[in-house]
Amino acid sequence: MNMADMFGKLTDFQKKMEEAKEQLHLVEVEAEAGGGMVKVTANGNREVTSIKLDKDVVDPNDTEMLEDLIIAGVNQALKKAEEAGQEKMGEITKGMLPGGMDLGNFGLK
Repeated sequence: MNMADMFGKLTDFQKKMEEAKEQLHLVEVEAEAGGGMVKVTANGNREVTSIKLDKDVVDPNDTEMLEDLIIAGVNQALKKAEEAGQEKMGEITKGMLPGGMDLGNFGLK
């Protein structure tokens, strides 16, 4: 392989990686806390996109419990988003690298 081919493949790889990263905002996961009283949605970019609260969990005299449930829900959603994002990137980048190279080493599974 000559240098021009190698740079061309690298450019193609970078372009595909950028396209793959852009697709991560389409990946959506939901997590629950408190038996479904708090529902948090996040995308593959690990951004929280929605928080839904059951009316029964909103107690002005016990905001600490609500805060704990929101934290638990957000953390669980972000963990799921990380896993879903890695899975999506793996699907998109499969076969783009020579055999034996693992994107996991670069945090891009």
